[in-house]
Amino acid sequence: MGERAAYAERVSSPLAPRYWGLHLLAIVLVGIAVVLGIWQYDAWQAHRSAKAVDLTHAEPVPLDEVIGPDDPFPGTKIGQPVTVAGTWVPDGTVYVSGRVQDGEDGYWVVTPLAVDGTDDAALPIVRGWVVDPADAPAPPTGATTLDAWLQPPEGTGEVDDDPTDDVLPQLRIADVIQHVDQDLYGAYGVATEPESGLDPASMEQLPDVGAFTGIRNLLYAIEWWFFGLFAAFIWWRWVTETTAEGRTATQATEAATPDP
Repeated sequence: MGERAAYAERVSSPLAPRYWGLHLLAIVLVGIAVVLGIWQYDAWQAHRSAKAVDLTHAEPVPLDEVIGPDDPFPGTKIGQPVTVAGTWVPDGTVYVSGRVQDGEDGYWVVTPLAVDGTDDAALPIVRGWVVDPADAPAPPTGATTLDAWLQPPEGTGEVDDDPTDDVLPQLRIADVIQHVDQDLYGAYGVATEPESGLDPASMEQLPDVGAFTGIRNLLYAIEWWFFGLFAAFIWWRWVTETTAEGRTATQATEAATPDP
């Protein structure tokens, strides 16, 4: 092989230095997709494990041992009883519709509690259940300490028909935060003891959205892995086409080079 042919083969080879950046990019993209897929898969597994474990009868632990103001919800702590101390934020009271008790439709009465030891970050507390929000007692004020079952934010997909009122179709943090002037935890608590004038709120009144959430995490994992496979396929196609072009260029160079 002549020098010109050898040079043409080197510069067109997929292993040529000018292609190293593209190889590195492909490796990074595939790696990111794999890692994110594993992360979503682990979230799905954690959700399944949490559904299989009933923590509601465990001993209460301090809130800060389970979750911080800026932390994502720990998937293995659904229903964990926590002890919360803070000051009520009565102006942030909302009513969550669609909570059924003994076959009767009603509302959760929710008031944020600004947690002690934080920069006024508040945890929404379900104080109890009522048939009609008009019959609910006035929101509490001042400091308190209570036990509550910790729950992740809801996401049933229901649309709030009137965002200007105090009635919500789901206990979604993004909706509750519209009614307060401070940050909220990425969770809420259901008081283990209802406030006077309210019926108990229970775990049976939770919307059945857990299965969808778990499946969604699994689908996200599959989506990320599919993206990784697609990136790997594109990289493989590019390598094979570049190799084929390099061979063609080499053959053309050899054909154009006169024999000595």
